[in-house]
Amino acid sequence: MPQESVCAVSRAAEPKGIPVVAVVGRPNVGKSTFFNRVIGGRIAIVDDRPGVTRDRNFAKTDWAGHHFFLVDTGGIIEGSDEPLERAIREQAYAAVREADVILLIVDGKEGVHPLDERLAEVLRKSGPPVLLVVNKMDNLPRDARHLEFWSLGMGDPMPVSAISGKGSGDLLDAVVAKFPEHPDIPEEEEGVVRVAVVGKPNVGKSSFVNRLFGEERVVVSEVPGTTRDPVDSQMQYHDKTLVFVDTAGLRRQSKVKDSLEYYSALRTAKVVRAADVCLVLVDATEPIHVQDLKVVEQAWEAGAGVILVANKWDLVEKDHMTAAKFEKDLRLRAPFLKWVPVIFTSALSGQRVRKSLDQILEVQDVRHERIPTAEVNQALEALLRHQPPPHSRGRRVTVRYGTQVSTAPPTFVFFANLPKALPEHYIRYVHNSLRERWGFVGSPVRIRFREN
Repeated sequence: MPQESVCAVSRAAEPKGIPVVAVVGRPNVGKSTFFNRVIGGRIAIVDDRPGVTRDRNFAKTDWAGHHFFLVDTGGIIEGSDEPLERAIREQAYAAVREADVILLIVDGKEGVHPLDERLAEVLRKSGPPVLLVVNKMDNLPRDARHLEFWSLGMGDPMPVSAISGKGSGDLLDAVVAKFPEHPDIPEEEEGVVRVAVVGKPNVGKSSFVNRLFGEERVVVSEVPGTTRDPVDSQMQYHDKTLVFVDTAGLRRQSKVKDSLEYYSALRTAKVVRAADVCLVLVDATEPIHVQDLKVVEQAWEAGAGVILVANKWDLVEKDHMTAAKFEKDLRLRAPFLKWVPVIFTSALSGQRVRKSLDQILEVQDVRHERIPTAEVNQALEALLRHQPPPHSRGRRVTVRYGTQVSTAPPTFVFFANLPKALPEHYIRYVHNSLRERWGFVGSPVRIRFREN
């Protein structure tokens, strides 16, 4: 688990409303090879046998400053009634429905295939923009075989070689040009706080939301995975509009087996990035699991405020030290959790559930806190006096001044003569000093160093 100075201090804020790009096509046209080429790593399984990719892979990547989710799908055999092929096809079409842009991959070596024609016919009716990608064009620019794919009626065929990377830059330029100008994420409204309720399956998220509202807003079942799509519930509290989104449970990707659950996880990831505050529910009757920490980390890295809710507290055998021990053990698992408030609740009995409302508003206020530049530099002067930056190759590193440049989350820029020479431990020191001065409990803090 990375420390906060790595995942939240030295990195820029993550963009919200990230588009989804689905890679589809018949079997063995090179979809997974293309996927691996774009994301810069070997995540998808690549094999010469058709149908190797059954479960989808998705990864966040970027091009020319645009971040997006790239989704790899299994090979589509349109019209087949074979159970496995039908399941793969359904999963791929689920990706199409979620996508902002679709990439139809075809095989330039084999030429136009009847399955390409049937798939093109389906995709023309799908709604999102479709780019026709002719793969295995390894002899670009001399090879012009991609031109025969005009017959599919999908517009200008774009030749690429997934193996060598030829043509991929032009293709990605075309992809990002198709992204919606205004992502399907609500604009920030004054007085509106968007709260994502996240956690592993069956920790009581839906019961928690229902208890907050005092009515059955969300289906509750003992069967894990009942909640598939994010569900919005709205309330007024202290002149604020709180919009709660109960999300599907987040599991390890290796545990996501069926298409509904897979795309629910993808939608949940998008909801987290759009949230102001995330209530991360954990089961207090169980030890904190690695996946619990990953859920918290995901929200923290997205720049949202984070509150950890230890649910089912009524089922825990406890004394006056139990809560303190729980928090201590939690902090030891991940240093950045030192700054995350913990509430002990029971969705079943209602114990301290309403307390989360006040905590949400407090964290939201912290996210929007702005520190005057004079105070920032007073704090900077004090921390420099206490511990100056280490020298770099005999040269003195000087941090001259700083200022807060934005909120939600609080983001500070410090100007130095040699910013790249500042070691990670010194960045953590600056971060911790700011925390000790102003707290920022429940909110990530971004720190950047620039040359001056």
